[in-house]
Amino acid sequence: MRKIFIICGMLLPAFVLKAQITDPEIISWKVNTTGATGYGGYTSNVQTVQYSATQVYVSCGAIPEYSIGPWPSNPNVPSPQNFVCKFTRTPTQNTGTAIYTALGNIGLWSNGVAVFNPKDGQYWNNSTSSFTMGATTSGWNRNALVYEGVSFDACLGHPSPTGCYHNHVNPACLYDDTDSTHHSPIIGYAFDGFPIYGAYAYTNTDGTGAIKRMKSSYVLSTATTRALGPPVNSTYPLGNMCEDYVYTAGAGDLDVHNGRFCVTPEFPAGMYCYFVTIDANLNPAYPFVLGPTYYGTVQAGNTGPTGGHVTISESTTVYTPTAAGIAELQNGIKFQIVPNPVADYAYIYMDVNSANNVTGRLYNESGQLVRTIEHLQPSIAYTLDMTDLSAGVYMLSMETGTTRVMQKIIKTQ
Repeated sequence: MRKIFIICGMLLPAFVLKAQITDPEIISWKVNTTGATGYGGYTSNVQTVQYSATQVYVSCGAIPEYSIGPWPSNPNVPSPQNFVCKFTRTPTQNTGTAIYTALGNIGLWSNGVAVFNPKDGQYWNNSTSSFTMGATTSGWNRNALVYEGVSFDACLGHPSPTGCYHNHVNPACLYDDTDSTHHSPIIGYAFDGFPIYGAYAYTNTDGTGAIKRMKSSYVLSTATTRALGPPVNSTYPLGNMCEDYVYTAGAGDLDVHNGRFCVTPEFPAGMYCYFVTIDANLNPAYPFVLGPTYYGTVQAGNTGPTGGHVTISESTTVYTPTAAGIAELQNGIKFQIVPNPVADYAYIYMDVNSANNVTGRLYNESGQLVRTIEHLQPSIAYTLDMTDLSAGVYMLSMETGTTRVMQKIIKTQ
């Protein structure tokens, strides 16, 4: 039987009673407080929401609580992503060079699933190369709905080659997209810090008028040719390429970024908001979530195929949803080591309520430092490679600036 040695000297968490938290960027997340699991028995939804005066950090695995799959013609399977994503609490409009949405995550849905842009990652000739038209580097990007839609499940999502379950389009199982009589909820945040709403909002930006479905201002081109691109024919009909859709101001309710500044239930004074776009039959409508570019300024560390693993370098408060609006400030270092004894690899499981930025230092029986792991974060699992170490007794010191916890690890041959 495996034994897990738990140090009894851990500091107890300090609970701080605060006024009820109402900030949407903190409370809009679907935090898993019961250990509920989703696909593959993996922990679902968001594991931790932490916040400071200026930032919100969301830890999640990109596994929703609802049933997902199957994915026809897609051999990939979802796996926990151990994301730690960062959202500014004071998003601002980008007045400089437009920031294009990259491949990979461009935001998170409220349940911790990844938001992807409308592209499938390939240009029309199945390459990943762009072309130059005049002084502008461009390309005919394949529409993910057209080329990958066959592999979407009933929730309109699918896993990437890295196991990241995501939606390019309206996340049909996350909210009621048939409810056209109520303002849609916040269903996510883009990496520029601005909220993403469902498909329905007030008719007028000042919060008046009937509830209506938000309409994209991207219009399908009527062109008969594509410059330096595929021919317009039965193989490549209009709509197959993202660039077949042309932004036409005033054609819909939303701007070039697929959002607008408006009053919402959460923002009575107004806020810039993105909206997912669907047609009258609830089918996804281009550009689906965000337009080709962000409205705001994007912080480093979140975007791209390897993004979403931000280091938290400031003191934060852990948000715990409760009826009384109590936020918990956790100061203790909480973790488990499995297996123990270990033959090759041990796994450090950081508790959801552990302190941030823990440093792990492994010492041998002579007191020599043999391993260091830095920036361990709550709710994340880390691998401790002990394959090249001799059999014996080791001590793992888990440290922050003010706290230190020791645990014995036995290494077998």
